[in-house]
Amino acid sequence: MSATENKKDEDGGLYETVKIIVQALALALIVRTFLFQPFNIPSGSMKDTLLIGDYLFVSKFSYGYSSLSLGLPFSLMPFDGRIIGSEPERGDVVVFKLPRDTSVDYIKRVVGLPGDRIQVREGVLYINDEPVKRERIDDYIENTGYGVQRVARYRETLPNGVTYDTLDLTQTGSLDNTRVYEVPPGHYFMMGDNRDNSTDSRVSPMEGGVGFVPFENLVGRAEVIFFSVEEGNAAWMFWKWPWSVRWSRLLSGI
Repeated sequence: MSATENKKDEDGGLYETVKIIVQALALALIVRTFLFQPFNIPSGSMKDTLLIGDYLFVSKFSYGYSSLSLGLPFSLMPFDGRIIGSEPERGDVVVFKLPRDTSVDYIKRVVGLPGDRIQVREGVLYINDEPVKRERIDDYIENTGYGVQRVARYRETLPNGVTYDTLDLTQTGSLDNTRVYEVPPGHYFMMGDNRDNSTDSRVSPMEGGVGFVPFENLVGRAEVIFFSVEEGNAAWMFWKWPWSVRWSRLLSGI
């Protein structure tokens, strides 16, 4: 084989390698943009449904697409509002763009739909003047670094039958007794499952909170935890995995 033929083979092999890499990157970009996007949990506002160190997939197609959910400038969108999707259901765990700063992603649970009246009285969630059913279950136990802390845990059941656990340190805090919020058309009311440690729709944007969340701000629905490491560890520290990975949380639904 001549040197020229060798050079052609090398060039052809390099071209195929580059093509495969480009195709793989393009496929990954399409999946991330339109189908499933990974997110990690940086705070404890959704304990104990979601923990700091959880990594999850969010379905981008669940509620359709908007310029905000796709991360595109309005000028690049050939349509207004959302397309190809349905509205969230009460109880969905949703990633959304913070209304007062759309560069920031939040994750909370949808408790209020357009037209609902939402209020919290002594720690109990009321929807349209009816208390949401909740029952006391076993305490949530965590090591805070200053010792073991026990937090009261409740199992809530929304009017549509969705059930989940919430944490509630006290029933007398500012977030445990609120005014009545009337959810405007095209907006949603979000709350964290860690009721005394969640900046959510109970706090107005002027006070540094979330307020009502417009439909176009929804990014997608949280579907599954695909990886999880103990708080204070990084996912890329693979040499710590035998001890830092929360094995029981892997591939668990939300």
